[in-house]
Amino acid sequence: MFGAGVTMTSVGDPLVGQLLDGRYQITHRLARGGMATVYVATDTRLTRTVAVKVMHVGLGDDAEFARKFDREARSAAKLSHPNVVSVFDQGHDDGRPYIVMEYVEGRTLRDILNHEAPLPPERALEIIEPVIAALAAAHEAGLVHRDVKPENVLLTERGQIKVVDFGLAKAVSAQTSTATQGLLIGTVSYLPPELVLSGKSGPRSDVYSAGVVLFEMLTGRKPHVGDTPIQVAYAHVHNDVPPPSQFRTAGHIPPYLDALVAGATARNPDARPHDGKVFLSQVRRVRMALREGLPDDPELTQDLSVLQRSDLSSAMPAGTDPDAELTQFVPAPGAVPVSPPRIVHQRGHTPTSPPTVRDAPPPAVPSTDPRGGQSHNPGAYVSTERLVSRREREAQRRRRGWLIVLLVLMLTAVAALAGWYLTEGRFTATPALAALPKAEAASVAEQEGLQLSFVDAFSETVPRGVVIDTDPTAGTKVPDGGSITAMLSQGPERYGMPKLVGLSKANAVDAIKKAHLAVGKTSETYSETSKRGTVLTASYQPGTKLKSGTAVDLTVSKGPQPIKITDYTGKSTAAAVKSLKNAGFKVKVTAEHSDSIDKGLVISQSPKSGTGVKGDTISLQRSLGPVMVTVPSVRGQGVEAAKKALTKAGFKTKVQPVAVNYLGLGYVVYTRPGANSAAPKGSTITLYVV
Repeated sequence: MFGAGVTMTSVGDPLVGQLLDGRYQITHRLARGGMATVYVATDTRLTRTVAVKVMHVGLGDDAEFARKFDREARSAAKLSHPNVVSVFDQGHDDGRPYIVMEYVEGRTLRDILNHEAPLPPERALEIIEPVIAALAAAHEAGLVHRDVKPENVLLTERGQIKVVDFGLAKAVSAQTSTATQGLLIGTVSYLPPELVLSGKSGPRSDVYSAGVVLFEMLTGRKPHVGDTPIQVAYAHVHNDVPPPSQFRTAGHIPPYLDALVAGATARNPDARPHDGKVFLSQVRRVRMALREGLPDDPELTQDLSVLQRSDLSSAMPAGTDPDAELTQFVPAPGAVPVSPPRIVHQRGHTPTSPPTVRDAPPPAVPSTDPRGGQSHNPGAYVSTERLVSRREREAQRRRRGWLIVLLVLMLTAVAALAGWYLTEGRFTATPALAALPKAEAASVAEQEGLQLSFVDAFSETVPRGVVIDTDPTAGTKVPDGGSITAMLSQGPERYGMPKLVGLSKANAVDAIKKAHLAVGKTSETYSETSKRGTVLTASYQPGTKLKSGTAVDLTVSKGPQPIKITDYTGKSTAAAVKSLKNAGFKVKVTAEHSDSIDKGLVISQSPKSGTGVKGDTISLQRSLGPVMVTVPSVRGQGVEAAKKALTKAGFKTKVQPVAVNYLGLGYVVYTRPGANSAAPKGSTITLYVV
């Protein structure tokens, strides 16, 4: 779930299924509020799920509103804080302004209050602290939320707390103040009095609304209720928020927690914490006291208590009648308005008349003293002398009683002061220095009479030169004039990417660890130029500034790619050479005669199996065929003499009688192969005899 409003169905919504501004594919409607509708969409450019808030038709028609809306959206986008829903983009589509925000899955604080309220004090402060931290960051950036309420606080499935709608209320208010003259944007249950009276707000207005949210978490109820929104607004202006301890709660409410709520919800803005940063410091002190199990802490209560609750008129310009101002919104008690003021809650709603007080009791009219004075009981007169004497005696008795009481109080105070000094008085609370610049933190510590030293630390969220935290933490008691240490942000911690290409994998891993980075995924690939185990590529260029622990992916060489060796023995030498060279081998060819292998074929190959790599040498032995010898002429010789001559020449012999006219004489007539022809050495010569 995302944002505030009532969860809606997407049936009949014309934007569902549309491509907003050529980039955001609307998938379904999530919620609908008084100003805008929130959709779940897919960012087709970055392929991620986002939430898109589209202003209702007509709100963006005014050019001044559109300009201020865009300006506020850009301001909100600059607000980077872990407890603030990020703003990614803004624009216009068909005349409707829209804002693209981070999509957060989880529940709203309203869902939790509906099922779990009242919450234990520890749980309530655990939730409100990150809300106040988000407001503090916004106030420091010059932004005022103006619509702090449980519906705008999200709790993710991982327990993160995020605040939504920063910057939007201010833009809408700017438009409505000029276009509708009285349109009230926001939830009246959390409305600060000054916004009702003058329409003006500031950081203290957000503090008030957050204080009301804290009250509701502690008690499970809103501080002011009424039959109409106007009656609730009237109560915010004229009635203080009661202490949470007066109601049923889920745990003991210490006085200092009552004081925290009272200070945040003071009707006079000047009596509240200056902004979210100051309020955050107070919340952290109260959380620490709760964790320590303190049922009461008079010093903390005194620090948080509003010493003087001025009338609301002290917060308005001189000469302004608060009741006269309020009649623009709600009548004063006992007054019967001459004509109902024009009140508009939201665009399109029917104006509502303010509540009237009829049949108000007439004021009491005092009776007149015959001697010129006024009295409620004209018959109760005594003589002047007796009255003076009686008053003198009563005054003497009171003076004696007061002297005795004063003496007892002085002795008690001296004893209490001595005990207080030994246990509390010589201590002071560590001031809240977090989020302060160095010079300002030093000034605050000096004003508190404490010695402050700084140590450098890195932070992803706290800007450079700003205090991250202190040791001891804010609210911890330290001796007067004692020392505290502040961790001063050096900004994000970044390390340079080392040069890894060409190193062995082991050396590359060592270099990554020394650079405070982490080894990511390692893949291997063949390389014809790098030996096995050598780093070929890394996921970042040398010198790139990276966060501590950033994963660096490596590609490592597996060496040259192996090539299967094919055996070409007995095959054409020319074909073998061509195939081996095409495979990437070098080929060495030698030749020799062979009686068994035909000329031109491969006699032998080395190596003839297994695998090799590109550039390896394969040796081939090419056959020249058998050795050729000239057959000697043995015609007319006897058989034995002819055999001897042919054997000497390297041949074998075979005797065969001639087919015709064989006489049995034993002389050679001819040979085959014939005389003086070439025949392979060792081959058989047939002798034909008569």
